[in-house]
Amino acid sequence: MGASLAPPDFRLQPMGHSRHRWGEAEPTLLAMGGAVVDEGPTGVKAPDGGWGWAVLFGCFVITGFSYAFPKAVSVFFKELIQEFGIGYSDTAWISSILLAMLYGTGPLCSVCVNRFGCRPVMLVGGLFASLGMVAASFCRSIIQVYLTTGVITGLGLALNFQPSLIMLNRYFSKRRPMANGLAAAGSPVFLCALSPLGQLLQDRYGWRGGFLILGGLLLNCCVCAALMRPLVAMAQPGSGPPRSSRRLLDLSVFRDRGFVLYAVAASVMVLGLFVPPVFVVSYAKDLGVPDTKAAFLLTILGFIDIFARPAAGFVAGLGKVRPYSVYLFSFSMFFNGLADLAGSTAGDYGGLVVFCIFFGISYGMVGALQFEVLMAIVGTHKFSSAIGLVLLMEAVAVLIGPPSGGKLLDATHVYMYVFILAGAEVLTSSLILLLGNFCITKKPKEPQPKVAAAEEKLHRPPADSGVDLREVEHFLKAEPEKNGEVVHTPETSV
Repeated sequence: MGASLAPPDFRLQPMGHSRHRWGEAEPTLLAMGGAVVDEGPTGVKAPDGGWGWAVLFGCFVITGFSYAFPKAVSVFFKELIQEFGIGYSDTAWISSILLAMLYGTGPLCSVCVNRFGCRPVMLVGGLFASLGMVAASFCRSIIQVYLTTGVITGLGLALNFQPSLIMLNRYFSKRRPMANGLAAAGSPVFLCALSPLGQLLQDRYGWRGGFLILGGLLLNCCVCAALMRPLVAMAQPGSGPPRSSRRLLDLSVFRDRGFVLYAVAASVMVLGLFVPPVFVVSYAKDLGVPDTKAAFLLTILGFIDIFARPAAGFVAGLGKVRPYSVYLFSFSMFFNGLADLAGSTAGDYGGLVVFCIFFGISYGMVGALQFEVLMAIVGTHKFSSAIGLVLLMEAVAVLIGPPSGGKLLDATHVYMYVFILAGAEVLTSSLILLLGNFCITKKPKEPQPKVAAAEEKLHRPPADSGVDLREVEHFLKAEPEKNGEVVHTPETSV
């Protein structure tokens, strides 16, 4: 982590080579100064600790703000309705625009990260997020609130969220599943904290004062950006000048069947994943539950979610489980869909409490594993582009999912159908991922005679070297895990 020396040679692999597999590791680089594409330093091993814990803390805070903020601003909706003389549907657009910016600007964030690096992008994003809320406190129309809180703050959060995940996955390799799980726990923790804080600020200072204070809190995103110290490669003797790639958004990830499969499954999943939390409180009120008890359902869900995410990350990081992380992710989606279907049969408050417990467990598993599995598919080298493209595809589903559930509820006035629809969509996504992985998994081809002879010659010990065959066998068995990354196996590859 000393002075920045001449970086090693970065060369793009020919497209004909077999690369990006489930669990395959790739080198990383953070280009400072914005001169070259942000690919990660070749040959730098992930620290799996040290300064990585500071990076993990920053990612925890950024994830909390990014996912919890669109929900937390809903506590101000009642005052906004009175201030501007609008309806609930008009105020709901604030959260929708925030989420749309968080997901839909994924490719833009990828281009910015690949051009300028993670830390500068996050610093600018923190300023944007804060500026949007501060400007919103002076707005005189709901359209101005859409532009400030929705567009500017949403863009700022997006410019923080994606680079923080990229940095986290560079600093952690062997412990990456656990790190992703701990970072994902920021979402429920901040939701439990920001919602009561927003209500307190509204009661004491009104919505304008509350927006102003929240804007100041979002400046902490800049502090988190300062923690994202880039990994620097040590100079290699005799290395030539660096060669830079000019791809700011690598669309070649669509040639990876594993990535395409994941993107389709994730998009279908998002159609139904966020629907139950949106309607569960109204569902309880429709059953005659008092408002306070109904709102407590989300507290139960969030509390379970806090512990489910780190636990899922820990389990996914176990040596015997990690090669099958894609199947664990598929199971978590299947579990979530079953919870939705079971919740549709709830006829009283107790039934909804049980639903929230199981939904919180499965929701936490999904949140902890989704980016871990994507990282395992594409590797560090293309993660910055892959996550941006996936978030863009999910943005469309985010805008379709909850409104479609609302239209179904308006047409039938039966919450059971809404939960059944959401459950069916999530179950479908789990089957797409599971069956698709089975269908496109290939058995390793038999090596060609010349290649086999060359490998045999390469690995044959010298006649007088006295190599113990038991040591060779132990070495070969230890090969499946390098730098904490699980390499290609028939069960985990596409």
